[in-house]
Amino acid sequence: MVLEDIKEGNKRIKWKDRVPLAYWKGNPHVDPSRRDLLKCNLTREQNWDTLLYVQDWDKEAKEGYKQSNLEDQCTHRFYDFFIRGMIPLQHFWPINDQSKCSSLKFAVQWGNNNTIQAEAIGEEGSKYLQENLKMELVYDYMYHLLNEYSKLLKFRPTVPPGAVELTPETMTGAVEGLHKKFLEDSLEKSPSEREPCDLPPYDRTVLDELREKKLNALNQVQTWEKEYWENQSKANNN
Repeated sequence: MVLEDIKEGNKRIKWKDRVPLAYWKGNPHVDPSRRDLLKCNLTREQNWDTLLYVQDWDKEAKEGYKQSNLEDQCTHRFYDFFIRGMIPLQHFWPINDQSKCSSLKFAVQWGNNNTIQAEAIGEEGSKYLQENLKMELVYDYMYHLLNEYSKLLKFRPTVPPGAVELTPETMTGAVEGLHKKFLEDSLEKSPSEREPCDLPPYDRTVLDELREKKLNALNQVQTWEKEYWENQSKANNN
């Protein structure tokens, strides 16, 4: 349901009409990197071409999450998803974690000066999200993960004394509102009509090629970024 909402939200505003700034909205208190990101927000002294917002989930919960619908946030050009299978410059634009602010600034400038390529990256990222985060694929992943993990166990698992079985009723009984609705929406009411996808055999070559492709893309962006700031420095000194 959420994926469909995001897909529809993407259609509301054309890429060329979206806010040409880097956009992020979330909880900065769960990770030091997120707190560091807020240093890149707009100030009187510095403009990194960013719009960064702190998400107050307690407040959102009380107000029915009216300001946090994902489909309503498709008004900006630049947002990212961190998924292992995504390729820099194909599905997303990478940001240097060691120099977030200047890296974000360059990303926005590059995107605004290369709108066709930037839009293509955004479309590929959205397409990847729609095709690879379907719930049936998530369940396939969980199935294979648990099966592979079970092969590593050195003991036979048993139910410990006093254990309480979790059921749909016990999981949803203590919650209300949208929290309960989301839990109920994710409930599988019957077995799947298809078999789980086949887990491909381990192939080191495929993994090495993927790593090399990512590394080459990251190096390309770093080269572009270095050249951009060198040119900016020369222009400011002239």
